[in-house]
Amino acid sequence: MEEIESDPAQCPVEGLLKQLSGKWKPQIFRMALAGPVRFNALLRVLEGSSKQAIAVALKEMEQQNLIDKKVIKLKPLHIEYTLSERGKSLVVIFRQLEHLV
Repeated sequence: MEEIESDPAQCPVEGLLKQLSGKWKPQIFRMALAGPVRFNALLRVLEGSSKQAIAVALKEMEQQNLIDKKVIKLKPLHIEYTLSERGKSLVVIFRQLEHLV
C-alpha cells in the first residue's frame, strides 16, 4: 500500500488550487476556455469586479503560466488573454471537478 504524504505543503493538488484561488481567477479561467478574452470584456461580465482586482488576477495567472498575454497591434491596440499550454492541460481536471459539484 502506498504511503500518503503527511506534509500538506507537499500536496500538488493544494498547490494547484491555491494558484486558482481568489474571487476572479476561476471565472477568468472559465471565460478563457471559450477563447481569447479582453480586459474590458472581463470588467463587463464579472459583476462587482474592479480594474485593480482583474489586473492583479490576470498578472498572477500570467506569472503562473496559466494564461498568455498577446498584444494585438491593430488599431485600436488591444490585449487578449488566452489559456497557455499549461492552462489547457488543466481543462480536463476542472471539467472533472465540475461534475463533482
